Amino acid sequence: TAKRVGEDGEEAEDAQLWALPVRGEARELAARPGGFGALTVAGRHLITELEVHSQASDETEHARLTKEREGAKVSAALHAGFPTRYWDHDLGPTRPVLAIAALPEDLARAEATAPAGAPESAEDAGADTAAADAAAEPRAQVLHFRHLEMPAGRLLGWTVDRSGTRALVSMQDSRGELLAVPDLYLLDLVGAQPPRLLRAATAELEFSPGEFSPDGTRALIGRERTWTAEASLASTPELLDLATGESAPVWPELDHWVSPVWLDENTLVATSDDQGRGSVWIGAPTDPAPRRLAGGPGQDLAFSSASIADGQIIAAASGIAVAPHPVRIDPATGEVTALANPADAVAPVGSLTEVSATAEDGTALRAWLRLPEGEGPHPLVVFAHGGPWGSWNAWTYRWNPNPFVDAGYAVLLPDPAISTGYGQAMIDRGQHELGGAPYTDIMALTDATIARTDIDAEATAFAGGSYGGYMANRVAGHTGDRFRCIITHASLWDTATMGATTDNSGWERPMRTQNPQFNPKEHVREIVAPMLVIHGDKDYRVPIAQGHALWYDLHEFSATPRDAEGRTRHRYLYFPDEGHWILGRGNAQVWYETFLDFLDEHVRGEAWERPATLG
Repeated sequence: TAKRVGEDGEEAEDAQLWALPVRGEARELAARPGGFGALTVAGRHLITELEVHSQASDETEHARLTKEREGAKVSAALHAGFPTRYWDHDLGPTRPVLAIAALPEDLARAEATAPAGAPESAEDAGADTAAADAAAEPRAQVLHFRHLEMPAGRLLGWTVDRSGTRALVSMQDSRGELLAVPDLYLLDLVGAQPPRLLRAATAELEFSPGEFSPDGTRALIGRERTWTAEASLASTPELLDLATGESAPVWPELDHWVSPVWLDENTLVATSDDQGRGSVWIGAPTDPAPRRLAGGPGQDLAFSSASIADGQIIAAASGIAVAPHPVRIDPATGEVTALANPADAVAPVGSLTEVSATAEDGTALRAWLRLPEGEGPHPLVVFAHGGPWGSWNAWTYRWNPNPFVDAGYAVLLPDPAISTGYGQAMIDRGQHELGGAPYTDIMALTDATIARTDIDAEATAFAGGSYGGYMANRVAGHTGDRFRCIITHASLWDTATMGATTDNSGWERPMRTQNPQFNPKEHVREIVAPMLVIHGDKDYRVPIAQGHALWYDLHEFSATPRDAEGRTRHRYLYFPDEGHWILGRGNAQVWYETFLDFLDEHVRGEAWERPATLG
């Protein structure tokens, strides 16, 4: 999909859907206000997710109502449910729906026609000015989309069977005491059957759509035990019989979180985090556990985005020091073959090793350690991962260690309690004490690292984003001047207010039992190390109010010594047009530069000059 410049030199008002043949020019298939979301082709149908005016029943009404709203200069949205925002964008006044269009046998030669029921001229639209304006515009297009009957709630996810006749959808809805929980439905895409409820969510269980089996009689679904004050997050795939509605766990003895795909009618394939790396698993749906096909201990790659093509497994492979690249995995032998990579290779920087330690409860802990060239001792920066469910096991372009290693810093990447890839017990250790076992685990791994002769124990810093930022804030209030400085990005500062302002309805209730014990704000008066606060204004997952409150509290209450002129040594890097992640090219560069400059100033004692790009 794209907005392209027309023959008149003007950019199209509406986003367009195009078909690009193997040879020849692209052809426009459809255009609409609001554009097109995710797309899939199944059978002779194209199914897509559309943002539709909440009162429109078809595309003609959507175009008319959208023009009326634009003409009236209205930007407001009236909500009747939660959430009202998602990650970095506002929800409403549209609603996401699935729509379907029949594909002609020959897209290249198919004629463009007007949609059924559309006015043929402005006069036919009557006195309604907005409708007349809409009717005056060209309406002919190759594909015409029919909205599907959607269940109550907001569309979260969907999958389609191979024939293009049925879809599994998850719909987020609020009812009674349940806030924004996803129910699972089966939709009839081509007939007249109403949506069929397959699984209703509860306060403890949620469900998500997975792949249909090749013959369409079964489907994989995700069954998630939600995080509550009494239980930890847990994820289990199930195999659903679409005729009976009964389901059973898939690979119940596998102690990893997986989302399998079908290799064939009797075989599933999945990837997972695994001990700071990744594994590819294969087995029958009824097996107690799969066998590891590729990856695992002893290698340094993780795998993701597994799909099947011509009986082979295609996936993305990457590592802490290895940029993502496509691979083919033989399902019989597990042989991993690199495929042609459209991206330029990234030269390795420094070296990679591991650090181990023992937790207070005896749990074995591990972390990756990226080291710069030379014998050292090197200054160290500790990166706490986000999530909180996650693992330092794969490449990331955000929080990438390479620029820091290239600048001479060692980077420690610890996987503490609540990290994935170590079994459910590792999740359980940290779930109900977000600032407890995860914190002490990271400190144990840090202690083991600074005991190395190639690390300068007196020149260390701590950093993290999101949950890692929460951990950075907790470290700031509990370690005095142990770290020369602390960098906290998109961070949770006041967990007592976070839950009521985030877009994530699953946060507030389980955190009630962890306040105030694990609330970083409670320890602001013990903060000594200078802090660099980073936050984007469009961050709705960890709202900007958390960053503003932290910035104020650092000025008002922290014990950080001021500079020679009596001014604060803290800094606040604010992005007015970024969200939870800093994605703009120039902004991402400034993020790394400011981060490194702050480290150099406080860890190495180098003079800092304000970049001209920051005003």
